[in-house]
Amino acid sequence: MWLTLLMALPIIGTGVIAILPKKNEQAIKQIALTTTLIVLAVSLAMATRFQPDNVELQFTEKYSWIPSFGINYALGIDGLSLVLILMSTILLPVVVLAGWNEPQGGRWSVKNYYVLILVLETMMIGVFAATDLFLFYVIFEAMLIPVYFLIGGYGSGERSAAAIKFLIYSLFGGLLMLAAIIALYVISSSQGGATFDLAVLSGLQMSSTTHNLLFLGFFIAFAIKAPLWPLHTWLPDAADSATPATSVLLLGVLDKVGTFGMIRYCLTLFPEASKTFTPLILVLAVISIVYGAILAIGQRDLKRLIAFTSISHFGFITMGIFAMTSQGHSGATLYMFNHGFSTAALFLIGGWMISRRGSSTIADFGGLQRITPVMAWMFFLAGMSSLALPGLSSFVSEFLVLVGTFTRYPVHAVIATFGIVLAALYILIPVQKALHGPITPGNENLKDLNLREKIAIAPIMAIILVLGFYPSPLLNVINPAASHVITQLGFSDPAPSNGGK
Repeated sequence: MWLTLLMALPIIGTGVIAILPKKNEQAIKQIALTTTLIVLAVSLAMATRFQPDNVELQFTEKYSWIPSFGINYALGIDGLSLVLILMSTILLPVVVLAGWNEPQGGRWSVKNYYVLILVLETMMIGVFAATDLFLFYVIFEAMLIPVYFLIGGYGSGERSAAAIKFLIYSLFGGLLMLAAIIALYVISSSQGGATFDLAVLSGLQMSSTTHNLLFLGFFIAFAIKAPLWPLHTWLPDAADSATPATSVLLLGVLDKVGTFGMIRYCLTLFPEASKTFTPLILVLAVISIVYGAILAIGQRDLKRLIAFTSISHFGFITMGIFAMTSQGHSGATLYMFNHGFSTAALFLIGGWMISRRGSSTIADFGGLQRITPVMAWMFFLAGMSSLALPGLSSFVSEFLVLVGTFTRYPVHAVIATFGIVLAALYILIPVQKALHGPITPGNENLKDLNLREKIAIAPIMAIILVLGFYPSPLLNVINPAASHVITQLGFSDPAPSNGGK
């Protein structure tokens, strides 16, 4: 019942908030923060009971939901799911505390904002834990609703247009996946019994053409969600219009559903099609790495710069997944976790900079290191983590992805390494412009981080630093699950070269 409890707690918090009057904003915020902290505590307690060496799904639950169609309420997690659930439950209280005043001035009330946040937390946990394909799809699509209202109701600028663009892209991908799911259901009904159970669906017999078409239905939906070039164009607009807290959830957690889906569904349900399309997907991943980095270098707006860096990072994650090596898979999963925190740090600190300055133009932040040293140093560390500086968390994951890819696809890995050089440019240029140099007129009286903001950012910075030097606790959970996926696909890691001797 661990997973059901995790999903139920935010809904209980939502119920408590719902009975409070709208004017009692402080109590609403406190209940939301308390709820997310309780969920975090329960998720950590569950994690202590997880057995890393057991590659089978753990904490499984299964109850008949719609028996006439073979639909079940079925949950279970492996190392991949656990890591992403922990990432989600850690980020939620940080987001609530960091964005304490963000709902003010929105189209709707503070009460509605925190109802949307808590409902979204339930869906985040559910989408990573679902083992029934129908249940996964329902949650996958339902997640669009709170995100749409968070962007359109509490964002800024062209928020309505950005929210609609996000919704259209996501619904298009979801419809393709729905068609593929219906086809799987029909095929399963002709081969012994209609079901949405992943274990059964992964063993269905079908022609290679059907296999490939159904794979594409799933992959395109996940590539949009990730997003992967050329299906990425909704992301910069959404990140630019959303509040920093919403952007953290969007890029830090929700986009991981795309790369998670590639592993859990594309590879598991369609192993042969995955091998068929791997060369094409690796090309798209490499293009994402380089293209996202180049566009990030040219950005003058801070939020759009962070969004384009994420497109580059998701290229690395996708490349690690389809390298078909255990190192690549472990690196990709660890990258998902680490990217969640480095991006959260960039968006939250960037949001505080923007709210103080009243501008998101990078050139307007000159000289911050002398005026707001704590905020400047936090932004610097977050940026260094984003470019995978050794000693910070992203380095280990990026290194594993490149090593895992190089052993099987050396050309792709070499080209992707160029993205590291570009990353130095897209981070160091804004760092130089915003933190150093002469003080830009209008910055003289900017305030440094307050106590609440320091407390909010502290756990993210701690994770970035600790995992940079000691990633073993996470890798011990991730590695068995990654090796299991590779083995199921019929791959083994290439033997190391002896240099021709």
